Amino acid sequence: MAEPSQLEISPGPGRRRPGSGLPLGVPAVVVAVAAVLVGTALLGVAAGFAWAAAAPRALAVVAGRGSADAVNPETNAFIAAAGWFTLLTAVGGIVSGLLGYVLTVRRHGPFAMAAVVVGGLPAALIAMWIGQQSGTAGFNHALQVGRPGVLVQVPLSLGGIGALAFWSLFAGLTAGGIEAVSQLRMRQAARARMNSYGPPGPSPAAGTQGPAG
Repeated sequence: MAEPSQLEISPGPGRRRPGSGLPLGVPAVVVAVAAVLVGTALLGVAAGFAWAAAAPRALAVVAGRGSADAVNPETNAFIAAAGWFTLLTAVGGIVSGLLGYVLTVRRHGPFAMAAVVVGGLPAALIAMWIGQQSGTAGFNHALQVGRPGVLVQVPLSLGGIGALAFWSLFAGLTAGGIEAVSQLRMRQAARARMNSYGPPGPSPAAGTQGPAG
């Protein structure tokens, strides 16, 4: 028979292993959170290149060294570029929310969910930076040369920062919506199992017992 001092008690959820500074499950959560942030950032890179390729650009004519005037001051290219950015960040949020939930949220819970939502902001910033950098070098070179009459494409830009929130918004709505539907189905299944047993019937002894006396 083993001595009490030789028995090892298996640490349960939330307990600490001897000699370990972290509760069980923390390393897996940290890896999951890091994976969500890195994966979302990579989606931001893809969204940035897609924005640079798809969004229309306004045309400008070089007026002199360091200056250029829009060919059509009433162009809708700036509005269309912002619309493309909003669309791409919304799609990126849906994709990252879906993948984040399937791969991490349903296994690691609220920490992974927070990473899915928070990771949308750096992803949107990365997409904005890549899109705005596309064509900037050529535009600046044309202004430095300063040949009047040369047509150049104006680099992409956003009129405000509100569109940066769309990635996190749609990621949270997607992952949160899936989690809400999943919880609702689990509750309905549990309620159906409880109802399938039905109310307890009368015991056989009660039915066979005759009148007293």
